[in-house]
Amino acid sequence: MEIVVGISGASGVQYGVRLLQVLQEKGCFAHLVVTDSARKILEIETDFMPAEIDRLASCVYRPHDFAAPIASGSYLFDAMVVIPCSMGTLSAIACGSSDTLITRAADVCLKEKRRLILVPRETPLSLVQLRNMVAVAEAGAVVLPASPAFYSRPKNVEDLVDVLVGRVLDLLGLENDQYPRWEGNAYNRLNQNGWM
Repeated sequence: MEIVVGISGASGVQYGVRLLQVLQEKGCFAHLVVTDSARKILEIETDFMPAEIDRLASCVYRPHDFAAPIASGSYLFDAMVVIPCSMGTLSAIACGSSDTLITRAADVCLKEKRRLILVPRETPLSLVQLRNMVAVAEAGAVVLPASPAFYSRPKNVEDLVDVLVGRVLDLLGLENDQYPRWEGNAYNRLNQNGWM
């Protein structure tokens, strides 16, 4: 599978790094675009160096490289994930503004009817941000907020990150065991089997 991964300048770059690690493990071809602000946040929030992240991808492009193949609808790739997706990036995608390679590749996904997954990491949300989320969803994107589940009983931050990355992989159609699946609670299972 050929996936475009955009990491924009929002808190939560760990999600993008972990997605790249898993895609590499699965043998997927990953195109990577990291904004300048995301590279700064990477240094603030993690112990990773930008070069380490670049090595997780099959191809790496500069944020304004409009000559990159992923900037054209004629180049075939399967899907795109912007993880994390800053509100500025989401706004640009909602408005069809293709002023960066991430927003151009996202625009390609929308116009070519390819899977586009946006992972915003912001709270609280303003009315403008909510309207932008509605606009991208109406245009065909999937909005997957960085809201990990707790039913899996996470023991650390890595477990929380894996839950979200697993949900992204689910939406990409990639089998994974990144997190425990919900199977209902014991009380409901007892009721369904007529034990109570």
